[in-house]
Order: sequence, then C-alpha cells, then structure tokens
Amino acid sequence: MSNGEQLSLFDQSALTKSTPTNTQFQLIPTHAKIPIPSGTYDTIEPLTEHCNRCQRCELGATRTHAVVGRGNLKAPIMIIGEGPGQNEDETGLPFVGKAGQLLEKILAAVKLDTEKDIYICNIVKCRPPGNRVPTPEEISACKPYLLEQIRLVDPKIILLTGATAVKGLTGDKRGITKIRGTWMEWDGRLCMPILHPAYLLRNASREQGSPKWLMWQDIQVVRAKLDEFLS
Repeated sequence: MSNGEQLSLFDQSALTKSTPTNTQFQLIPTHAKIPIPSGTYDTIEPLTEHCNRCQRCELGATRTHAVVGRGNLKAPIMIIGEGPGQNEDETGLPFVGKAGQLLEKILAAVKLDTEKDIYICNIVKCRPPGNRVPTPEEISACKPYLLEQIRLVDPKIILLTGATAVKGLTGDKRGITKIRGTWMEWDGRLCMPILHPAYLLRNASREQGSPKWLMWQDIQVVRAKLDEFLS
C-alpha cells in the first residue's frame, strides 16, 4: 500500500503538524474498520493522545476523558477491567471509585503496589452511558488499543476482572464464577480471571466460599506465581 493510500484511511481533518517528534503527522484511526497494526505505538503517550481524540465507536461522543491506564508501564502484572465508570470518566484514571479503592486494599494485603507492580486498564477506554456493559462493537473498536498496551507493558501476568474482560480479551464466554482463580493461556501469556471488585462490594460476607473469601484465595495464588517469576 502506498503512503497516499495509507493516508486515505484516516480523516484528513484530524492531521495536525506536530512539534518535533519522530513522526510528521499524528494519525488517528477514525473508524472501527480501520486496523491499528501491532507496533503502531512506540510509547503509551501517542496511544493516550489517540484515545482522547478517538471516534472509532459511539462512546467517543459522550466521554469526558478517555481512560487509558495507570500504574507502572513495565509492571509484571496487568489488571484489565470492563470499562470506566463516572469517577473514571471524570478523572481519566481507571479504578478510582469505590471498586478501585477496594482493589487497592486487596493488592496491598499481598504487598502488591499499584505504582510498582501493577498496570491497570480497561477493555474499553470510554465510559458506556449509564455504566452499561460495553457492546461487542465497542469492544472490537477499542481492542487494538488494548493489544498495543499489552505489547508495550509486556506483563508476566494478566488479571481479567469479570466476565466482560475475559470475553473481551480471550473470547471465552464462560461465567466468571466457573473460571475465576484458574490459570489460562492467551497469546502466550499467563492470565487469571478474577471477580470484579464491584461484585465484592455487593457481597459483604467474608465467610468461606463468599466472593471476598474467593478473591483472597485467588490474589494469594497470583502473589505466589509472581514470586516464582521473580525468584
């Protein structure tokens, strides 16, 4: 494909002259049918810029901020959630509401630091209205960004919080309660589905077999696996 043909795949009105960088233009894929090839981004910064200007699906019209990620860009563990909520949409950061605060406590309990050991992101980068589940079309439109994040961070372990995250990345449609706490391989990477912290907030019990108890078992297994990698 010629350079002219490549440029025709992008909205010409979105091309802007950049300050001195490695690229002459900041190209924004404006339609979900336009692929974002692996290796498109050298760093997370241009990916973040494109997400904040992206219109690959209808969620771009209603967002306040794109919610790309937070944490260590070379973290050994990546946590992938479903999508931003209101707090995340307002701040541009994932998992900063009550569910995120609970997640931080769970991680801290096994001495995992979100600034050192963890990178957190979501299947979709923009908040679905009313916090509904993102549609398959929205997930598909946003997935190339997620795949680039995984490539750039290169985590040893990926934790998938909830069924939407599992299905969105791996295509596995099984219920989260059936597969949580089990290791699975995706694209040569070690993944574990875990319960979403929002689900834990709705289930306060700490008794054996409860969601919080199950999460505690799972996160200890994750900690042990990371220690294996680091030893």
